[in-house]
Amino acid sequence: MTPRDASARSPIGSVGLVVGGLALQEIGASFAVQLFPAVGALGVVSLRLGFSAIILLAVCRPSLRGHDRGSWATVVAFGLALGGMNLLFYEALARIPLGATVTIEVLGPLAVSVIASRKLSGWLWAIVAFAGVALLGQGSFGRLDPVGVLFAFGAAATWAAYILLSARTGRHFPRFDGLAIAMAIAAVVALPFGVAITGARLFDLGILLLGATVALLSSTLPYAFELLALRRLPAATFSILMSLAPAIATMAGFVILGQEFTPVAAIAIALVIAASIGAVHSARDRPAEPLG
Repeated sequence: MTPRDASARSPIGSVGLVVGGLALQEIGASFAVQLFPAVGALGVVSLRLGFSAIILLAVCRPSLRGHDRGSWATVVAFGLALGGMNLLFYEALARIPLGATVTIEVLGPLAVSVIASRKLSGWLWAIVAFAGVALLGQGSFGRLDPVGVLFAFGAAATWAAYILLSARTGRHFPRFDGLAIAMAIAAVVALPFGVAITGARLFDLGILLLGATVALLSSTLPYAFELLALRRLPAATFSILMSLAPAIATMAGFVILGQEFTPVAAIAIALVIAASIGAVHSARDRPAEPLG
C-alpha cells in the first residue's frame, strides 16, 4: 500500500471528508441565501433539486425496470419527503439565521436516534436538546421569526422521515438508484411551482449558474464525501460527526453572511451537539429493531 492509499483510508482522512462535506453543505446554503431576493425560497429549491437530479441521474443511471408497486410507493414517498425537507429548510432559512435553522433541523435525526435507543438515557438527551433549542429563542440570534421556527421544525420532521424512507428505499433499489429517482421525483414536483412563482427569472444565466453551484455544494459533493467516509468509519462515529452541523452552520452564517450570534447561542448549540452525541451512544449501546 502506498503512503497515499494509507492516507486515504486513515480515520483522520475520513473525518476530514465528513467535516468537509458538512462545510460544503453550509457554504452551499449560504450561497442559496443570496438567491432569495431574486427567486425566493421555492425558486432556490427548484434549482437545487433540478440540478441535483440531473447530476445524480447522469452518474447513477438508475434502472426503472424490475420494481414492484411497493418499491415505487416507497421511492415516491422518499422523493416527497426529500422535496418537503428542502422546501421547509429554505423557507426557514429565508426567515431565521442559518445556525438557528440547522440547530432546530438536527432535532429530526436526534428524534430517530432517541426512539431507536429505546432507553431512558435517550429521552434525557432529548430533554437536553430541547433545552438548547429553547435557548435559541432567548435573543441568542436576535428575535427569531416564529414562522421561520415552525418551518425549521417542519424540516426536522421531514428529515426524520427522510432517514426512515432512505433506509427502506435502500432495501428496494441498489446503490444510489433510489436516491437518484427520488431526487428526480422531488424536482418534478417542485419545478412547476418554482416556475409559476418566479417566472422567467428562474432561467437567467447568472441564477442558473448560482443554482448549479448550490446543488453541487449542498448535494453532490457532500453525498460523495459521505459515501467515501461511510466505507471507512463506524456508523456511530459518522453520526457523531454529523452532529457538528449546527456549529459549522453558525460559523458559515457568521463568516459568509455576517449573521451575528451571542454566547447564549454558543451554549444552545453546544447543548444540541452534546445531546446528539449522547443519543448516538444510547442507540449504539443497545441494538434496536429497525424503524424504517
